[in-house]
Amino acid sequence: MSHLEKMDSPEFVFTSLHPAENKDSPVPYVPRARTCIFRGMWAELPENKHNDAPQNERVYESDLLTLTTDVRMAKVPEIFASSSGHGDVGQSQGSGGGGPVEAVFWAKEVMTQWRFKGEAYVVGEDIEGSGEESSGTRTVKSKIGERMRVVKEEGKEGWSWGKELTAHFGNLSPGMRGSFRNPVPGSPVSIPPADKSLGLGQKVDDLHDEVARKSFRVVIIRPDVVEAVDLSVPDEARRWQCTYVGPSGGHSGQRGKVVGEWKVEELWP
Repeated sequence: MSHLEKMDSPEFVFTSLHPAENKDSPVPYVPRARTCIFRGMWAELPENKHNDAPQNERVYESDLLTLTTDVRMAKVPEIFASSSGHGDVGQSQGSGGGGPVEAVFWAKEVMTQWRFKGEAYVVGEDIEGSGEESSGTRTVKSKIGERMRVVKEEGKEGWSWGKELTAHFGNLSPGMRGSFRNPVPGSPVSIPPADKSLGLGQKVDDLHDEVARKSFRVVIIRPDVVEAVDLSVPDEARRWQCTYVGPSGGHSGQRGKVVGEWKVEELWP
């Protein structure tokens, strides 16, 4: 986190798997990469004096990276389609997912590259509400919940997934919130949107704007392997690999040093 705080803009490359469109493709998936903005660790939303949304107490901490996205963009169905039994692409309008992803930061200010490998889960409006939970919602709460560490016992019962989702929306600028009222991303400009509420350059102040919130999603990256390559001293480059081993701390005899829930091993760069 200290490296990310030194970055002028916490941008990273987010890569997911896209189903091969060519039926003769030798592989079922092809990579898709795009630049995204890091929005903080899940359950540890960065402070923003302009955010008027009600917020959860800081009762959890995590190693789970977040970004925000539009459900109409390709990355959401990709996260569902490439998952292993944790989400069907037909359910991609709601919470769920579990597809494999990578996130790569180049922290130029400290000449260090960070690579996060793991799975991604999508949090939508159905994450909390009345009625029976969907299988996708249950998957998110299970897979993400088991990686949320309690730092304050009192207040756990009042912590809300829905409140956290709205707080992420509130942490965006009105102009960025308005982007969720844009025409469908990737659709032809030559065909005006049938929905007259959609258009470029809108600003949204209402935290519960129906149109914008219908498209807004938080994506949570659950990393299993983290790699860091330090190039700050060119002739003495160093590389580390951190592998998640769980609260038990792994097993005796394994190579590398166990720090908390992670095994850390230095590698040749």
